[in-house]
Amino acid sequence: MAVASSKTGSAEAELERATIRRVALRLLPMLILCYFVAYLDRVNVGFAGLTMNKALGFSSAVFGFGGGIFFLGYFLFEVPSNVILERIGARTWIARILVTWGIISALTAAVIGEYSFFAVRFLLGLAEAGFFPGIILYLTWWFPSYYRSRMTALFMAAIPVSNIIGSLVSGVLLNLDGLAGLAGWQWLFILEALPAAALGIVFYFTMTDRPEQADWLEPEQRQWLIGRLAAERQQREAIRHYSLWQALGNPRVLLLSLVYFGGTYAGYGIVLFQPQIVHKLAAGFATVGLINAIPYVFGACTMILWGRHSDRTGERAGHTSIGYFTGAVGLTACAFMTDPVMTMAMLVVAAMGQSSTGPCFWSLPTAMLSGTAAAGGIALINALGNLGGFFGPYVFGLVRDFTGNFSYGLVAIAVGPVMSAILVLALGHDRRLEHIPGRAESAAAGRP
Repeated sequence: MAVASSKTGSAEAELERATIRRVALRLLPMLILCYFVAYLDRVNVGFAGLTMNKALGFSSAVFGFGGGIFFLGYFLFEVPSNVILERIGARTWIARILVTWGIISALTAAVIGEYSFFAVRFLLGLAEAGFFPGIILYLTWWFPSYYRSRMTALFMAAIPVSNIIGSLVSGVLLNLDGLAGLAGWQWLFILEALPAAALGIVFYFTMTDRPEQADWLEPEQRQWLIGRLAAERQQREAIRHYSLWQALGNPRVLLLSLVYFGGTYAGYGIVLFQPQIVHKLAAGFATVGLINAIPYVFGACTMILWGRHSDRTGERAGHTSIGYFTGAVGLTACAFMTDPVMTMAMLVVAAMGQSSTGPCFWSLPTAMLSGTAAAGGIALINALGNLGGFFGPYVFGLVRDFTGNFSYGLVAIAVGPVMSAILVLALGHDRRLEHIPGRAESAAAGRP
């Protein structure tokens, strides 16, 4: 009897491994590619600023405000966008988002002054609103909680990868200055926007909304996945079923928004101004691109390893807090470095800390919300949190203009992740999923 039970458990573990592996290989490459393009179009303005600012007469404060106003548009349409996605499906809505933002991102090449710059960046935020929280929601439709941090980490690895490749490519594109009568920064916006529109069409024709529609899964794989996800959903809702409006007004959801705000406040502050900091360490745009990519190589590796470790231990809040605190230490230390090598070393530390927080953080709200409440709650956290992406670059730019150097700007934005580290520890992790049927099997199954 014991032998039969052991064989049954082994067969179920193998079914689980095979199912998760197939789902990951089918969905993640496209999701990663789309987020890579999304993040590239969001932050390539940092590289464009190396020549655009002088050409259009932008101060650091104007550039920071324009870079950050993206998140005001993003904020306004974030929750409605995710609720629409939950109702009509990810395939159609994500495709719409990709095509729309590709067109608007290319229009950044046509700006002629600060007001047109502000307008296009605001519209880009409106167009892209709902993409990231939509994908986080989409992952909850396909991956059980045990796997969610590592899958989110693989998806979010597109952030540092886009900074790596974007740094290298953007540095080269700036050297196209004068080609066909356009400046290098204009070519940068045009050429880096085209993939988004193309991916929107591919996404629509290749992706699947939910496991019930996945004819590319074997019948037993499909049934296992549907049953496992249903068990988790029932477990959450048996403890507390949130309506959309209850989720939007939940104190924990609002505090998680504040946690995320502190991270994006620092994250986008450094991303938009790092090329200008690195420019002081290197000569030539291509060299700046190469050096600027170094911190994100370490960030990508740390994100995946830290997310995997969080899944294996089942601990989320402490992992998130350590990441935020490490990022703050790196930014603060960088402000006091005069040696170029040590400056780069501290930028690496900051990137490793900042990159490692996302996968662990997003396991916190998805542990308590499901259905439309998850769509709205995740979107609200991302919308409110990403307002830090407006304030961080703007504050950095103001401090840079006032003091004449970048050091005080780095200290000013390091305050955000310190706040996040303390607050997320105080909130802790919602443990309601610890006793869901199948958790033991997942532990036995190990990595997909």
